[in-house]
Amino acid sequence: MTLLEQPQGTLTLQTLSMPADTNPQGDIFGGWLLSQMDIAGAVLALEIAQGRVTTVAVSGMKFLHPVPVGSLVSCYSLLRGIGHTSIKVGIEVWIKDFKTHQRIKVTEGEFVYVAIDEQSRKRPIRG
Repeated sequence: MTLLEQPQGTLTLQTLSMPADTNPQGDIFGGWLLSQMDIAGAVLALEIAQGRVTTVAVSGMKFLHPVPVGSLVSCYSLLRGIGHTSIKVGIEVWIKDFKTHQRIKVTEGEFVYVAIDEQSRKRPIRG
């Protein structure tokens, strides 16, 4: 990662990391970050699918840097592909540390969502 690297995609979720979300070492728990990424990716997938979606796969997860409590956590979502019923979304998480004002990419991964109907069955994505 270079100092000139910028987030890829659209800002789809932003929140603050809180003390209740820490691991035993005092950093933000990776599972909390994963859930924020899932929400962020679903925001983009919902717009594309124009209805309900469900997460079916997560791959390529990389935890690059610990997240301190009190950081501004920003999730960026980038469309990577649309299938007949599925949507592939790349997600990056960047933080801003309010003490140092530094922005750092801390996590990245790829999520796959499937469009579903009211009975939770796969449905085609409207074109």
